[in-house]
Amino acid sequence: MDLTSILGFVIGTAMLLGGQALEGGNAGQLMQITAAMIVFGGTAGAVIVSFPASQLADAFIYLKDVYGSLKVDFEEIIGELTQYATKARREGIIALEKDAHSASDSLLQLGLEAVADGVDPALVKEMLETQFGRLEERVNNASKVWESAGAYSPTFGIIGAVMGLIQVMQNLSDPTKLGAGIAVAFVATVYGLYAANLVLIPFSTKIKTKYAKVFVKKEIIIEGILSIQAGESPALIERKLNAYVLDKHLSNKTATE
Repeated sequence: MDLTSILGFVIGTAMLLGGQALEGGNAGQLMQITAAMIVFGGTAGAVIVSFPASQLADAFIYLKDVYGSLKVDFEEIIGELTQYATKARREGIIALEKDAHSASDSLLQLGLEAVADGVDPALVKEMLETQFGRLEERVNNASKVWESAGAYSPTFGIIGAVMGLIQVMQNLSDPTKLGAGIAVAFVATVYGLYAANLVLIPFSTKIKTKYAKVFVKKEIIIEGILSIQAGESPALIERKLNAYVLDKHLSNKTATE
């Protein structure tokens, strides 16, 4: 379980409700069914129109990783690749065929099988990069769904506000109806901004952040498999892959700063 995702949502919501209370309001004032229908229903409709069913399905499949644990251990995968390199040196490349089925990663399994079968190195690289590219595309497309939803929801909040104000203008002669219309108007805006900035866009960002490490792991596997096939020594492969991880971490740190 990813505690930061839960904690961030809880803190953000609590601070908003706390601010509302300090201003003399209460949570009940933010409960407007009409505003919720306009914002959440409108956002859902816009997203459904924007993306194919397969991409929408992926968006919910990868949503589990926002709150779930996604373990990526670089040392473990480098150690596993080094073991395969050592075995290939001692027993020959074909011996890796037996280990393919027990490999810890599907991409690693594909690579070991291809290498053991004597597939041309260029074709092995193409096969691995193609499978990696498919995963990268699916993750990025899933992230785009939530990012787009975060872009739509404030707009529907504005639409809800305008619709609420229309009702206010039509009932100026009846003061008893003014409060409800104004409430819908402003609550719809709050819903739109809340959903975008505390739920939808954070979903997109978290998916990208978590899978950035997965992508590095996949790149390590590809580099390791090609190095094993090239007959490089296990010690060299281990040093090269560790240097690759270090370079990626430094690059990410520089980009963040």
